[in-house]
Amino acid sequence: MRTTDAYLLDTCAMIWATQFSPMSNEASLVLNNKSSVQRQLNVSAMSAWEIGMLISKGRLPTKKNALSWFADFVNDADVAVLDVTPQLLVASSFLPKPVHNDPTDRILIATAREYDLTIITRDRAILAYGAAGHVKTLAC
Repeated sequence: MRTTDAYLLDTCAMIWATQFSPMSNEASLVLNNKSSVQRQLNVSAMSAWEIGMLISKGRLPTKKNALSWFADFVNDADVAVLDVTPQLLVASSFLPKPVHNDPTDRILIATAREYDLTIITRDRAILAYGAAGHVKTLAC
């Protein structure tokens, strides 16, 4: 019987995956579904907003519009999109201290905690929050 591990990709991990940027061995195994454990990948609907902001500011060069970029990633990577609910938004306001100051990252952390997901990220503040035992993280 195989167990299933569940992950939440932060927005930067989504981008790096599409650009084939170097990642940690463990993150690469998870993203390429080559580990011995079945995995479920998830992204937050907030990442669609972040992708839109990055494209609109010219920080994510692409010929696609933001919604197409996000939809293509979801389809190509076979990930589930998790809704941002009022419960998650409120939970992001009451995370254990010390907590990340970025509101979007707080929502991602609250999402990971609510659904018992491991966040795949390079964000140092999220990784430190994970090291403090508040959320599961995997450095990419």
